[in-house]
Amino acid sequence: MWCCRRVGRELPRPLRQRLLLPPGWGSRAAAASLPSASPGGLYEALAESAAVRWAESGLVALQAGTGLPWWLSIVCAGAALRTGLTLPLAAHQGHILAKLENLQPEIENLAKRLRYEVSIRGKQLGWSEKVARFHFRKNLGRIVSELYVRDNCHPFKASLLMWIQIPVWVFVSIALRNCSVGAGDSEVLAVQEQLSTGGTLWFTDLTVPDTTWILPVSLGLLNLLIVEIFALRKLELSRFQKYATNFIRGLSILMIPIAATVPSSMALYWLSSSFMGLSHNLLLRSPTFRRLCHIPRTKSDSDTPYRDIVSAFYAKYFLKK
Repeated sequence: MWCCRRVGRELPRPLRQRLLLPPGWGSRAAAASLPSASPGGLYEALAESAAVRWAESGLVALQAGTGLPWWLSIVCAGAALRTGLTLPLAAHQGHILAKLENLQPEIENLAKRLRYEVSIRGKQLGWSEKVARFHFRKNLGRIVSELYVRDNCHPFKASLLMWIQIPVWVFVSIALRNCSVGAGDSEVLAVQEQLSTGGTLWFTDLTVPDTTWILPVSLGLLNLLIVEIFALRKLELSRFQKYATNFIRGLSILMIPIAATVPSSMALYWLSSSFMGLSHNLLLRSPTFRRLCHIPRTKSDSDTPYRDIVSAFYAKYFLKK
């Protein structure tokens, strides 16, 4: 066979950047797409689904079991879900992405060798440039797939976090809305009464929007901070990632008026969830935590990640000429 043979097991460099969006962003991207309530519509079916009912029961059980005021119970629910459910998945994602990054030099070397072999074969058989390109891509795809299987790091596994985080975020958000507007059985109506006095500071009534816009604006700024920290990575972003980053910047701004029109209970949950997402994002940069999670070291890893973030942020936004 004229295509490249498989190679050994030593590797390092960046594939990670091709796949990632800022950690914690999958859930926020779903915010703008929450359907409006319409009789018999998708939203109504979702609001009455078993998953949302379980979320309602879980929120009620958490508040009753801890005896905490509702605003603090909502914050704890967001923190518990992000820490107990999505943090392990984020660590698993980091493990997969580190393997993919370390595979990149091997893939580049194989691509160079394969391009040469295709060129030689194409001259022997009189292939056109289009046919040669087809064979190159076909065989490179096969070889890369074999490498993914060999190292157990298929890119799809890195998306597991998104497929779990988004539905959970949506179910809890709708459950909070049901409780805030009294949509449901008598138990939910009782929760609505508790939520109306279960807030604190300027948002004492969790069933109505935050008219001061403090929660919505804080949410938007926090989401923007997550995006900017991701954009400050030392690795150069691909063209797609640049477009995606700008899109998410716009979505972060759009989230502000959306959060200003929903009950404060939902805005508070979104804010606490985003805060935990940012915290976990920073935690996953820690060399100690990465070693604890057995995440392979990569060429892009830093021994001083937090200092690097601060320096890059200062250089980008305060040292511009």
